[in-house]
Amino acid sequence: MIDYNKIPNSAYVLDEQLLRNNLALIKDVQDRAGIEIILAFKGFAMWGAFPIVREYIKGATASSLYEARLCFEEMKTKAHTYAAAYVPEEFAELMSYSSHIVFNSVAQFNKYYEQTLTAGHKISCGIRINPEQSDVEVDLYNPSSPKSRLGVLKDFMPQVLPKGVEGLHFHVLCESDSYSLEKTLLALETRFGDYLHQIKWINMGGGHLMTRKGYDTEHLINLLRAFKEKYNIHILLEPGSAFAWETGVLTSQVLDIVPSRGVTTALLDISFTAHMPDTLEMPYRPKVEGASYPTENSKYVYRLGGTSCLAGDFMEEYAFETPLNVGDVVIFKDMIHYTMVKTTLFNGVKHPDICIWTKEQTLKTLRKFNYNDYKSRLS
Repeated sequence: MIDYNKIPNSAYVLDEQLLRNNLALIKDVQDRAGIEIILAFKGFAMWGAFPIVREYIKGATASSLYEARLCFEEMKTKAHTYAAAYVPEEFAELMSYSSHIVFNSVAQFNKYYEQTLTAGHKISCGIRINPEQSDVEVDLYNPSSPKSRLGVLKDFMPQVLPKGVEGLHFHVLCESDSYSLEKTLLALETRFGDYLHQIKWINMGGGHLMTRKGYDTEHLINLLRAFKEKYNIHILLEPGSAFAWETGVLTSQVLDIVPSRGVTTALLDISFTAHMPDTLEMPYRPKVEGASYPTENSKYVYRLGGTSCLAGDFMEEYAFETPLNVGDVVIFKDMIHYTMVKTTLFNGVKHPDICIWTKEQTLKTLRKFNYNDYKSRLS
């Protein structure tokens, strides 16, 4: 358990043992289902922790040149790469870091396939498809709508896959369960079943939150086994959230207490828009250590405010067990997956440190940020 007395404010702190617990579960699912699970950098790219990840999982997926390079340099393997569109000037370098490249359209495949044959190593090519089935309710995170730019609809696919297409890829889930995947596979077979006997592998994307409490991993394993046996193809999953789910926190400190017509705001030394942007865009309400939803009987109620100049940089009220005072520590739970990869230096607000609380119960600080980090992003 993290000793918060030893944590500098503010800081993202990954709990190594909790990460290892998730990795052990993910590896167990992989091994028992006979599939391959790879890490999605878009959800967790804390490369200082990759040596731990590599003890359990060997592969990773990238969505850009920089992610592919990070995979090659820090995960020590070539990436399963997918992007909505590829930049011509980057493609040669991208190939050098990639073992698989998935194209978002048949046109992109036709444009780049011949180049993949000159890479100097085997690149397995695939096409992303849209099965038009998803349980994601927030449009911002739903890639499976009929008008989505992500993936080819059945109406736009050739009857026979082009020569050189070895796999198909879909990604339609978001923090979903195995029963949502089951529905998606039914839609996949209905719309794209004819292609499943023409390929060597299928990438079922991310959104498989198998490390969440209550997730039916046995159902997932049986579902994957049955699909693999039916079509005799290699299956990949690329979850992002599942790896770092509930593995760490963001610590902050109260800088001021500001009353305003019935609302009292505790101003913190962090920013929601800069350090937790997904809480505003999803949106969702992060859990806070020692706090709960207010009731009519709550005595100590505070809106939590970020330190940027954005008017909406706050979370609505939380009830605390005791009054908040300047200097108190406020701890936001489950802040390692997705949150960290989306952070910005908006307003020049200082970025929190990045730390690991090791399994030996010591603090390892991986990164401290300074003025040059802010200045170097501008010109």
